[in-house]
Amino acid sequence: MAKRNTRFDASFKREVARMVRDQRLSVSEVCRSMNLVEAAVRRWVAQYDGKPARDPGENESFTEEQQRIRQLEAENRQLREDNVLLKRASAILARELE
Repeated sequence: MAKRNTRFDASFKREVARMVRDQRLSVSEVCRSMNLVEAAVRRWVAQYDGKPARDPGENESFTEEQQRIRQLEAENRQLREDNVLLKRASAILARELE
């Protein structure tokens, strides 16, 4: 099965979420009829449910917790890279001292 990488605008996502919530259609039915992936539709519905004042897909930003996690992951990556570099440098210095 080929991977689809289609982007949908906010109004489309909102309409799909409304079909599930307002028209009481199942996610499976909507996905079959519109040839969509269930995981994406479920995410759009969750966004629609959780943030009705904001349109799903519009100006999507991360929560403070998600931002902090990303920041910590980036810091962790950098520290691991620094650690590898220091290990290599210390191995080179140890060889030179012998």
